Amino acid sequence: MPEAILKVKKLSKSYGEVKAVDNISFEVKKGEIFGILGPNGAGKTTTLEMLETLRSIDSGSASINGIDVASSPYEIRGVIGVQPQTPGFQDRTKLTEIIQMFAAAYGEKVNPKQFLEEVNLGDKANSYVEQLSGGQKQRFSIVTALVHNPKVFFLDEPTTGLDPQARRNLWELIEELKKRGISVILTTHYMEEAQMLCDRIAIMDNGKIIALDTPKALIKALLKRGFTKKQEIEKANLEDVFIDLTGKELGRDS
Repeated sequence: MPEAILKVKKLSKSYGEVKAVDNISFEVKKGEIFGILGPNGAGKTTTLEMLETLRSIDSGSASINGIDVASSPYEIRGVIGVQPQTPGFQDRTKLTEIIQMFAAAYGEKVNPKQFLEEVNLGDKANSYVEQLSGGQKQRFSIVTALVHNPKVFFLDEPTTGLDPQARRNLWELIEELKKRGISVILTTHYMEEAQMLCDRIAIMDNGKIIALDTPKALIKALLKRGFTKKQEIEKANLEDVFIDLTGKELGRDS
């Protein structure tokens, strides 16, 4: 079994009398895609922001690659990548220049065009961010967060607002990160996305983790409790029609 690269123990965060995150514990293994699901206000984003050193930890502990998050925030930032919900970049700056700026911030020298080619944006090297589509911006945002070769990558609702083709492109990119051995922690409101991508899932509600297991195990447990629903087996759905008609080759969106 791969060893845990992220360890969270009894982590808590409060805002006044409201406990946004309430004494949660979990681990993420190397090369694992770990999903955190829950309704709005469940504590998902607050959990990620504490692990990303963007918010202070009230109590409990968290470590990434053996580094304590609370006491060594600058070291943590050197081993994680973060793709926020709404990434922002400088206007009128070429994609290659932005990548070079991000790399320089970490003291790295990279080949910007090679990074862009890896996410099917090679032909956009001399373009500006404001000229990209929504899906292209998301993939570019991921590229900029990978310039220092992070060990853990955080994605907060990465496919919100994307069309089906762009969403599937991003799924492929996330799976590629896993193949590289990068641990991915993501939040999403799309259950099919979580079921498709995640090795394990933590479900949060009111700041607590109320279930944690593989998607298959969670579904199996639900069925054992007697859950049934009307099912019609379909060989295809409307999303499949959309993809087939607008882009059989899912390599890039426009």
